[in-house]
Amino acid sequence: MASETTAEGGGVGLPQLDFSTFPNQIFWLVLSLVVVYIIVSKVILPRIGGVLEERHSVISDYISQAADFKKQAEEAEADYEAALAQARAEALAIAVETKAEIQIELNKAVAKADAEIAAKTAESEKAIAVVRESAVENVREVALATTAEIVAALMPSVSDDAAVNKAVTARMKG
Repeated sequence: MASETTAEGGGVGLPQLDFSTFPNQIFWLVLSLVVVYIIVSKVILPRIGGVLEERHSVISDYISQAADFKKQAEEAEADYEAALAQARAEALAIAVETKAEIQIELNKAVAKADAEIAAKTAESEKAIAVVRESAVENVREVALATTAEIVAALMPSVSDDAAVNKAVTARMKG
């Protein structure tokens, strides 16, 4: 019969659904919850709170350090920009000064070259004048000799050097 009782549902079943054990189950449930509450509130939550507080302080420190680093970086950037502007100004001043020095040296070199060219031009003009005078004198001599030869060949009886000289001189003057 015992097997019939269990099969028909009249006897032993799930103990948590047995109304006769409810007060005992409620007692152990309340006791377990109180123990879990005490453990969580006295041990776990303070540790979690401490960890959160420590993380918060570390993050705050990192944020303040980052702000300090940002301020230092901005100051360094401002110093860099100032140094760069100063270097550019100095470079510009050096370039202007160098350009002025080069222009002065160039002007001196041009003046020296102009003086040398003027001196050589004067020498060349003198040499050209000498050559021109000697060329005119050579032409005169050639003209006199040629005219005397032509007159002697055409008119051998009339050979007057003074008349030939006068004729060549008159013709060379224009």
